[in-house]
Amino acid sequence: MATIKIQQVKSRIRCPRVQKATLDALGLKKTNAVVEHEATPSILGMVAKVKHLVKVIE
Repeated sequence: MATIKIQQVKSRIRCPRVQKATLDALGLKKTNAVVEHEATPSILGMVAKVKHLVKVIE
């Protein structure tokens, strides 16, 4: 599987609890934090749920 880097670009303040939990599941705690995951359908689905808060780096 290919790996992708995910960077949090916006703050989680004033986001719904579900979106905060999704960011936690991805391992993103702070703005500008970068994590690396394999590009599985579950990870891509989580990224799609918070696409306004994160940026995918290929």
